[in-house]
Amino acid sequence: MSGPKSRLARIASHFLPASPVPEQVTTDTGAHRFNHHSLSPTFFLQRAAEIEPNAEAIYHITANGQLLRRSYQEAADRARGLAYYIKQHGWKRVGILCPNTPAHYESIFGIAAAGAIQVAVNYRLKATDITYILAHADVEVIIVDAEFLPLIEKYRGEHPAVPIIVDTDTDASEGQLCGPFDDAIREGLLHDRQNGSQGWSGLNAQVADEEDVIALSYTSGTTARPKGVELTHRGCYLGALACVIESGLNAHSPRSRFLWTLPMFHAAGWTFPWAVASVRATNYCLRKIDYPEIWRLLKEEHITHFNAAPTVNILLCAAKEAEHLPSPVRVTVAASPPTPHLFQRMMELNLHPVHMYGMTETYGPTCKSYHLEEWQNLPRLEKFSKMARQGQGYITSLPVRVVKRDTPEGVILDVQRNGKEIGEVVFTGNICAKGYYKDPEATRKLFAGGVLHSGDLAVWHPDGAIQILDRAKDIIISGGENISSVALESMLATHPDILEAGVVAVADSHWGERPKAFITVQTGKQVKGDDVISWAKHQSAISKFMVPREVEVVKELPKTSTGKVKKHVLREWAKGGDRSI
Repeated sequence: MSGPKSRLARIASHFLPASPVPEQVTTDTGAHRFNHHSLSPTFFLQRAAEIEPNAEAIYHITANGQLLRRSYQEAADRARGLAYYIKQHGWKRVGILCPNTPAHYESIFGIAAAGAIQVAVNYRLKATDITYILAHADVEVIIVDAEFLPLIEKYRGEHPAVPIIVDTDTDASEGQLCGPFDDAIREGLLHDRQNGSQGWSGLNAQVADEEDVIALSYTSGTTARPKGVELTHRGCYLGALACVIESGLNAHSPRSRFLWTLPMFHAAGWTFPWAVASVRATNYCLRKIDYPEIWRLLKEEHITHFNAAPTVNILLCAAKEAEHLPSPVRVTVAASPPTPHLFQRMMELNLHPVHMYGMTETYGPTCKSYHLEEWQNLPRLEKFSKMARQGQGYITSLPVRVVKRDTPEGVILDVQRNGKEIGEVVFTGNICAKGYYKDPEATRKLFAGGVLHSGDLAVWHPDGAIQILDRAKDIIISGGENISSVALESMLATHPDILEAGVVAVADSHWGERPKAFITVQTGKQVKGDDVISWAKHQSAISKFMVPREVEVVKELPKTSTGKVKKHVLREWAKGGDRSI
């Protein structure tokens, strides 16, 4: 039985303010200090609603074609209701299969506030890949947009006990037009009222341990099996603050207007969901890439910021609606190396590129090409070439490095900063993932030598900027999606007539890169390249964005003495080079 003092303390606690207080940390002397609190970006939404409740948080054209606007107070209340609903059921891992909708945005905050982990899945993947990810992540419930319900039929057949919460993405939050997602929010808010109306104080807006995982973000295409990257509260908090600074999200008054062209499922939206809330900017949610609609929003709603891969920017600049905007728009360009020509075209339209670089394991971009004042006097091509480099590390991380490749595992030696010696890009500091979920061996390799290995090959310039020249492991980046040549080769080999396959990247004016496959044929069989492409599109397990643009039948693949395919030779073949082996 507790003593009188502890019972009085519990009684007195009911009369204290409900707002969170700084975490008490015991020092070596035994005293408590109050100059520390755990870092979690979930608090940004609660904070935004408390500071500016009527500020517009969400602008969205719903699936039923209606304009939806929500204030920060409304968005925070909905996230809080979802949090109590999840907490009431005791779920700790929540899947999300949604486009860029208000439901997806609110779920990011609601799931974390419930003390759970979000698992946002790429809805562009094949149903088999989605099934694998949801099962590997051990999700206990799934929030799914009504449009993508067919993608989880296989998963539901194998996991019938996992509840599904469907979002209908309408402008109604109650009544006939609303759906199960809105019902869950109302049930959660009711649960809170029936249990003392604790509000945010009864949730995890300020997490107890900032190193806890807030999200599992799965890689797609870089390996045969996707890996679950563990993103922490601390990492997302510091990544979000870096996004505010590096993208200039707090540079507009009264607030920035952020357009969601980047999928929120990509590395937790590169931490921008939290960054936007931290400065009380408006989220312009976009269900799909629609270039006329993007130009309408740029012109009529005066968008100030958006993020997009070079492919999206190329097509945006080529759209018939394109014209010079009266006010500059900051565009974070990442996912694959852009060309100087693209940056020149963007600047002509008053789209100001902010080139960043990173990977899922670094919470999205963690490196920026900083535009220097002295570049303004350079010839245009040289200036845009410098802007297209991957640059230097974020302010909340440590400097990015390029290290030698021909060293024993765990030995880390920097290359010369001469812009010539090629090495591997590595990262250290705050914005590095915790590891891979349920994969200790892959985690060990990721952090071998005490740095996070990117697998990307680059040079290091004298001014400290890095520039990617090639990619280790032959990763192909097509329209912002990562494609593993090894994984694609394995899939092509399942064709009954194919003996071997070698895949390399070829340039594509729309997608940046697309895979080209060189194949050899089983003895006694005949197959044409177009037949393989048709099979890949309609009969195989290959995701649509991975389907090769070209398939060429060859007599023999070039190989090393140990039997490895010489990818550098295949690249020369793809360019029309010498076919002798």
